[in-house]
Amino acid sequence: MNTEVLGVCALFLLTLALAWPLGRYIAGVFEGRPHWSDPLFKPLEGLFFRISRIDPSRDMRWTEHLKAMLTINMLWFVLSMLVLMNMAWLPLNPDQNPSMSPDLAFNTAISFVVNCNLQHYSGETGMSYLGQIWLMFLHFVSAATGLAAAAVLFNALRERQTQALGNFYDYFLKANTRMLLPLSAVTAILLLLNGTPMTFEGKDTLLSLQGDTVSVSRGPVAAFTAIKHIGTNGGGFFGANSAHPLEDPNYATACLQLLAQFILPAAMVFAFGFYLRRRRLALMAMGVMTVGFLLLVVPTILFEQNGNPALSALGLDQSLGALEGKEMRFGAALSGYWSILTTVISTGSVNAMHDSTMPLSGMNQLLAMLVNGFYGGCGVGILNFFIYIILAVFIAGLMVGRTPEFLGKKVEAREVKIAMLTALLSPLLIMGGTAMAAWMQVNDPSLPWLNNPGFHGFSEMLYEMTSANANNGSGFEGLGDNNPFWNIATGFVLLLGRFIPIIGPVAIAGSLAAKKYIPESAGTLKTDTATFGAMVFSVIVILTALSYFPALALGPIAEFFSR
Repeated sequence: MNTEVLGVCALFLLTLALAWPLGRYIAGVFEGRPHWSDPLFKPLEGLFFRISRIDPSRDMRWTEHLKAMLTINMLWFVLSMLVLMNMAWLPLNPDQNPSMSPDLAFNTAISFVVNCNLQHYSGETGMSYLGQIWLMFLHFVSAATGLAAAAVLFNALRERQTQALGNFYDYFLKANTRMLLPLSAVTAILLLLNGTPMTFEGKDTLLSLQGDTVSVSRGPVAAFTAIKHIGTNGGGFFGANSAHPLEDPNYATACLQLLAQFILPAAMVFAFGFYLRRRRLALMAMGVMTVGFLLLVVPTILFEQNGNPALSALGLDQSLGALEGKEMRFGAALSGYWSILTTVISTGSVNAMHDSTMPLSGMNQLLAMLVNGFYGGCGVGILNFFIYIILAVFIAGLMVGRTPEFLGKKVEAREVKIAMLTALLSPLLIMGGTAMAAWMQVNDPSLPWLNNPGFHGFSEMLYEMTSANANNGSGFEGLGDNNPFWNIATGFVLLLGRFIPIIGPVAIAGSLAAKKYIPESAGTLKTDTATFGAMVFSVIVILTALSYFPALALGPIAEFFSR
């Protein structure tokens, strides 16, 4: 047990250590100045821009950035629907898997376009290799969309007064060529060397030790698994995700995948400081995020290591922890760490079944997604945290009787209204969606989706809506979710939960960038101190508690006290 915990601690510290230089690299790439990576990647990027006839040097206003982002994402959604609904007769389908129904294709297309990867299908039987390759493409472009949006925020906050915020397509392409592709290539090679398949052949037939003939699915798994983590996507090639032995062969690959999904979100926080030349501000943000993460992950590891008291009462040995739904290859400690890291970061990949974790572990997984601001996904994590900063600046300004300011710009009614609307959207989508599902289940108990009645069944529905809103993709998989209601309802939650939290921060940043810069004075609120960090953390706790405590009380908390 102690060895497992030491391994988790070492992995966490190693990731943060690697994120620091990567953050410096990201800031240098997005700054647009001559960079040492130019000789490697600029020819490829120049070829793309010549073919597409896009001028990457043309500066865009923040509204033009959003228009470009939404337009290109709409195109990917339409293409995704065409691919997913016609897989049966398209090439690269050696196992003859069927096409998706319209409602399942609708959900899957939106889910992968918005970087959520909520999967209401099983990859072995529900997806052709062409479909998997298309989803792999969406892994890249959805992550690059978030990184490009973060670059717009960085640019807006650094400039003293401007409406020219760089070029979306330039940021987007650099995110792919200089960050996602190189990191994914290295990760894929390491996975391949450890036994993860990379082939276009169909199922293999094996003879088991007891003499049974077994068909084993395979495919281009190594490349898919690499970008699913590097891009904080999370959608698995197989239905069991990273609990599958071919997707995650051993303890070393589990650590590799944990590092891969954490490295870019952590690096983006450091890049924030390097880009703005305000490292203390980045350290404040990283400190708040890390404290929040530790408050979630440490209890979860303890809950899982202590085992299930109900099984202990039956005389069953729980010395190895609560192993229901877990892989013996990984153990309780690493699985508990993964469950919080993947929900904090909005990756959504799993190496154990969250539905089988202890009730309070499930509550912490939910809290990680409900906050949606501790590290977060590629780019969007810093965008979500920026909303909390604006709210904290506003409240602090009210407390001291001064006009709120952030980085030399006045935070006025317009910015605060956008921040509040963005912050209140999540409770509306999550609580409203869960209430609608619960109402339908109560009025028609024959509906096929709820296999666990009572408190845990409510937690399953709450988790599904939370996962969709947070662009996470993990689930309490006791829920039967491949049906028109869940496919369509979560599809709309996915759309709003992805793009409003991007539009809001970019709109605030664009508004602040256009304002006149005010030099700091003795009365300026310092936002790079531990005191302000405590203020931001308090805002996060208060907003989360007020919005979600009643729902958590009806779900995981009630389940804990009912045992």
